[in-house]
Amino acid sequence: MMLKRLLLLLKPITVFSPPSHTNPQILQFLENRRKVHHDAINFCQAILQKKSIEWKAVHRNNLSQPINDVDLVITLGGDGTLLQASHLMDDKIPVLGVNSDPTQIDEVEEFGSEFDARRSTGHLCAAIVENFEQVLDGILEGQIVPSELTRIVMSVNALHLPTFALNDILISHPCPASLSRFSFRIKEGDQPCSPLVNCRSSGLRVSTATGSTAAMQSAGGFPMPILSQDLQYMVREPISPGATSDHMHGLIKPDQTIVATWTCRKGVIYIDGSHINYTIKAGDIIEISSKAPVLKVLLPHQL
Repeated sequence: MMLKRLLLLLKPITVFSPPSHTNPQILQFLENRRKVHHDAINFCQAILQKKSIEWKAVHRNNLSQPINDVDLVITLGGDGTLLQASHLMDDKIPVLGVNSDPTQIDEVEEFGSEFDARRSTGHLCAAIVENFEQVLDGILEGQIVPSELTRIVMSVNALHLPTFALNDILISHPCPASLSRFSFRIKEGDQPCSPLVNCRSSGLRVSTATGSTAAMQSAGGFPMPILSQDLQYMVREPISPGATSDHMHGLIKPDQTIVATWTCRKGVIYIDGSHINYTIKAGDIIEISSKAPVLKVLLPHQL
């Protein structure tokens, strides 16, 4: 891969201000996480200084415009930083995730009875600090190539939303304790290929293969091969599904679209978590499919 320009997208270094009664072990743990991330930034920047590449570093919170005019994006943080980058990327520029603060098994075992000592999961991150230069050289030499991950495209009343989801979307009432009312069916072209399903539930989740191991699996869904182009949908906590119970969970094929009609006064479409969301109202028609531009990601070996 010919690389001339590179963007290094950084998770911010968080300064913690915990209450005075906080467990000292937790304080030490949080401070160590901050230091590890800070050291990772310095280390990776030092590696890039040695390469014949033009590059710049930007904190992810300072990035709001589409990413272009670079040949590679490197995210330094965890999966959240890579997800944030994906919302500003098309299908031309590949992205490499570097997990700056991976979980330490000995810490989890030592502090497990006191607090959750897990760090960053980095499920999509192909590198950590220790092998960053090796992975980068593999990309520069063409030995490591990106994979194409499916994303979700949505429209509301035939108007496309500008953000594609890499993990999943959730359509629900703005208050999680409130009832969501909607109906949906799956279509292939203009032809229905499932019955109309009327739902009273806590919402509708749709995930990509990438997101199938996240909230979808936690809710009882199944993991999918990461390069699958199918989408998985699930009605969350349905109330008295009756004869349509077999249609509360299933797959949407690449040539299919799930079409939902929202019948609550208020609603929200959440994209890849809670930070990006769009409001909907009663009568709105939401169309969801995998026809979005793919995202090119340098994946870890295990995926």
